[in-house]
Amino acid sequence: MSKGSPGPTPGFLVWRLANKWRVAVDRAVAPLGLTHAQYSLVASLFGMRRTGERPSQRRLADHTGLEALYVSKLARALESSGLIERTRDPRDPRAVQLALTEQGEAVTRQAITVVQELLQQLLEPLGGLDAPRTRAFTDELTALLDVPLAPSVPNDESN
Repeated sequence: MSKGSPGPTPGFLVWRLANKWRVAVDRAVAPLGLTHAQYSLVASLFGMRRTGERPSQRRLADHTGLEALYVSKLARALESSGLIERTRDPRDPRAVQLALTEQGEAVTRQAITVVQELLQQLLEPLGGLDAPRTRAFTDELTALLDVPLAPSVPNDESN
């Protein structure tokens, strides 16, 4: 018999919330021709450009938490759609730098507005985007994201 709590575990709730958010963003940005993952890339590029950065695919992968190979695939699709441009880094010919095109910036601005409205809806129970509870929640999420996770290796019972 399990001695765990009778309710859902924190891991289950994080998984459910992440899926709820992904589905909601997918639906919200679909009319703009984006998926949630593509939105994550273009919105990150938008924010990084505002700080003067033109990131490489690797840097963008690190920033978003997505696998580098997946970022490369997404970047190629976004380039085909005319939303980003991929160029070789003059300092490192192996690296590819990414930037929004003019069209990409326009679409990204629209998508950010739509996603911010969704975020406000999601955070309303905590008092909204600028509420103290939301800031505390954000701090807690940041603390959890900063914890390195490594799966344990199962015992090899054949020895």
